[in-house]
Amino acid sequence: MRKLAHAARLSAALLLLPLLSVQPAFGWGADGHMLINRLAGASLPADIPAFLRTPAALDALEYYGPEPDRWRSPAEPELNAAQAPEHFIDIEYADLIGPLPRRRYDYIRALAAAQAAHPDIPLTPEKVGLQPYVTTEVYERLQSAFRDYRALVAAKQDTKPSEAEIVFLAGWLGHYVADGSQPLHTTIQYNGWIGPNPHGYTTEHRIHSQFETAYVHANVKPVDVAPLVAATKPAVLNDVFADYLAYLRHSNTLVEQTYQLDKESAFTGAGTPAGKIFVDRQLAAGAIELRNMIYTAWIKSAVPVPAYQGN
Repeated sequence: MRKLAHAARLSAALLLLPLLSVQPAFGWGADGHMLINRLAGASLPADIPAFLRTPAALDALEYYGPEPDRWRSPAEPELNAAQAPEHFIDIEYADLIGPLPRRRYDYIRALAAAQAAHPDIPLTPEKVGLQPYVTTEVYERLQSAFRDYRALVAAKQDTKPSEAEIVFLAGWLGHYVADGSQPLHTTIQYNGWIGPNPHGYTTEHRIHSQFETAYVHANVKPVDVAPLVAATKPAVLNDVFADYLAYLRHSNTLVEQTYQLDKESAFTGAGTPAGKIFVDRQLAAGAIELRNMIYTAWIKSAVPVPAYQGN
């Protein structure tokens, strides 16, 4: 939910499921976020620093998976309000500005400029979402931290604080990448179909939590998803922003399929085989994208920093 108070524990979230009426705070729920982070870390290639592949690092990556959802508490209202739009992007509305700018504030200005042409649509960052921007920014934090780690290794200095920072940043990044593999985090149809509905998809405000939290908690285990992640090789991304937008757009193409599966009770109780395949595939997609982004940050951190050119 974009305004639901965050529950500190998954059990509490599950108790609240019957009460939910709009989009839940948990993109994939705690189970999905932890699964994606752990599988991404476990599938990192051997040429990434060994500290990031230790059991302790994997445990930390898993723990940090739901971290931004822990920042959704009404006890920290300013933090909640500021970062809530970073969990989603309504691509149908974002595309009204044309090609998405690469930088957050250019995007915000473009939304404001488009508002005059679309007075009936709330084109504000809070309503349209900031998902690709926070993801790219956290990715670049990770790349910077890897660069500092390389410098410490070269200088034969203590790397432990740097290692801790890197694990946290990789885990933090994982939350947003996981959100991006959940189709309902990319659309105005995030929790009940709105507008023309010729196929009779649900308009109740339950599909979001049913799909990403209750179904995953009851039916998905890491062993189900791990082979799908292992079936792909780690890749270095050429243009991280462009690749991530393509990843979000692919998730967006699956929105109607999500609703169709829901109509077939694919995410109710034990669901259906088609629902299980769909959920496993999307969880794997999140883990693969996260693994590739972490690996890319490591490889590109070796590239010398361009000389400062001034303003």
